[in-house]
Amino acid sequence: MEKVIIATRGSNLALWQAYHIKALLEKEHGAEVELNIIKTKGDKILDVPLAKIGGKGLFVKEIEQALIDDKADIAVHSMKDVPMEMPEVLKLYASPKGETPYDCFVSVKYNNVEELPKNAVVGTSSLRRKLQLKKLRPDLVINDLRGNVNTRLAKLEAGDYDGIILAKAGLVRLELDHHVKETFTTEQMLPSCCQGILGIQIRQDDNRVMKMLNFLRHDETETRVNMERAFLRKLEGGCKAPIAGHSVLEGDKIFMRGIVADLDGKTFIERSIEGPRTYAERLGIELADNILDAGAKEILDEIYKNAD
Repeated sequence: MEKVIIATRGSNLALWQAYHIKALLEKEHGAEVELNIIKTKGDKILDVPLAKIGGKGLFVKEIEQALIDDKADIAVHSMKDVPMEMPEVLKLYASPKGETPYDCFVSVKYNNVEELPKNAVVGTSSLRRKLQLKKLRPDLVINDLRGNVNTRLAKLEAGDYDGIILAKAGLVRLELDHHVKETFTTEQMLPSCCQGILGIQIRQDDNRVMKMLNFLRHDETETRVNMERAFLRKLEGGCKAPIAGHSVLEGDKIFMRGIVADLDGKTFIERSIEGPRTYAERLGIELADNILDAGAKEILDEIYKNAD
């Protein structure tokens, strides 16, 4: 019997993702699958916004090390948390079909963002969400909110916030989507690149695991991942910069919108692109170039300079 060890974080959502892949591997291959649950730096530091302590890469470094040290065969990540740069001996290999990519509004008292009273307090630690929300409702007070999904919901229910913004995919996967009061359109709030998509990371030369994972690969999802990560890579995007990007496949065509904002939320540079899906990666780079040429280069240079 094949044995596979999955490295994962210990949050409810990360465990759901790991158990989901575990069940699929067991069903397809009759494999013996174990979890190696790892507490990452991002899980330990909960009182500081991610952008100030090194970004989303804090959730993957120790997990990548487990792969390198042969303490795991695969790692299951939220693709939006996987940094552009990774150790040379590792690679992203498979993405199953993605869940909903949209952001959503959750509140005990209010049905949507429009209903919120002036100076209502909304929780999110994402710069991208924060600035797009400010654009929708400049009068709101937006406070940082960290922790796993259940922690965030508990803080909302305790009355610390009038509403919070979350990725809808996490709530759907944890069967908590009855909490969703409003799902944002992409016009209201453009999602993060690869939001709602899982990324399975392996060692570069692990042919055994590659063969085992082939049944999981979803062509349309991986096409979107290639485009959105190419866009982000060209922008050198991380948690420190407010960047949004979302692609849609329609037949043989792919369409993508991207946004870069300054930290004050006064300038939003938005562009879109479409073309044949076979050129998805190239189109993602071209979209990033268009946004950089329109003024985002100066914005990002300033953000990254001050972040160092």
